[in-house]
Amino acid sequence: MGSPVCGFLKQNNIILLRFFAILVLSCIPDGTNLCSNPSFDTPTIPPHSSSSSIPSSLKTLTLDGYFSFENLKHAAKDFGNICHYLPIAVLHPKSVSDISSTIKHIVYMSSVTKLTVAARGRGHSLQGQAQAYQGVVINMESLDRPSMYIENGEVPYVDVSGSELWINILHETLKYGLSPKSWTDYLHLTVGGTLSNAGISGQAFRHGPQIDNVYQLEVVTGRGEVVTCSDKENADLFYGVLGGLGQFGIITRARISLGPAEKMVKWIRVLYSEFSTFSNDQEHLISSNNSFDYIEGFVMINRTGLLNNWRSSFNPKDPIQASQFSSDGKILYCLEMVKYFNPEKIDVLNQ
Repeated sequence: MGSPVCGFLKQNNIILLRFFAILVLSCIPDGTNLCSNPSFDTPTIPPHSSSSSIPSSLKTLTLDGYFSFENLKHAAKDFGNICHYLPIAVLHPKSVSDISSTIKHIVYMSSVTKLTVAARGRGHSLQGQAQAYQGVVINMESLDRPSMYIENGEVPYVDVSGSELWINILHETLKYGLSPKSWTDYLHLTVGGTLSNAGISGQAFRHGPQIDNVYQLEVVTGRGEVVTCSDKENADLFYGVLGGLGQFGIITRARISLGPAEKMVKWIRVLYSEFSTFSNDQEHLISSNNSFDYIEGFVMINRTGLLNNWRSSFNPKDPIQASQFSSDGKILYCLEMVKYFNPEKIDVLNQ
């Protein structure tokens, strides 16, 4: 049997390799979505045959929600601001059956049109992944969100809609002294959106990304079927959808692992002027058994007067240390670290 340290390092190497693979895949644009023009000009893709009849066909569907066919420019934008593809329609579903019925109808029409579908949450994709040129964009924010179900037993979890925001999950689970184990830095994102990518933040070195903290999913497949999946049931679909960039199905519900939520936080930011020192410290902290609960490193250019705006790891009045960080345009490195704790542990924490 290997030592605990070797096992820990091996686990972290696997996690880092998964991160790298996810990041590489997320940066590869779809072959038909390669663009650099921020205008709303359509790309050089042949139009769908019988495209003029598509809106009329979609209007025949009986839905709880509705379709929009005009003023669709908002659906051709995302956070990356690189690709801008106008869809032919936007679905505003109220129920999962709206999504299922729409996809089944599009599959039925596939003999006469190659209509594409993209699910859109908060629009934080970078290269048009939530856009559909002359296709249908599904506005997941309009999906009704049933009340969250929180299980606070031996294996705590929360059942939530794929359209739910992580910030709302945090507020609700904290009422039970619980919270999800892994986050994104920005919490006003949908569950389905981040689980379709990875969900990486400073807790990932300890708990893995968000996609490693899911017990079960409800998914609308590419055929319009509503399927429940997990690592034991329809496992291929489960692992395909998690981090699958929306190519294997649309997440409409998720069962997310929870852990204890301590009541207090110690938050530390440390600035570095040398990359080697910065990276060595980060690797040491991540590899330590009794370290922080959140560790994240990033690079910046000092253009905004950091000494005046940040509580840093040294006294700004110290001229020797402060002079290292006062040069405009200088590349700096930062470690952001967090330790969660309860009030009765504050003495141990300070040691």
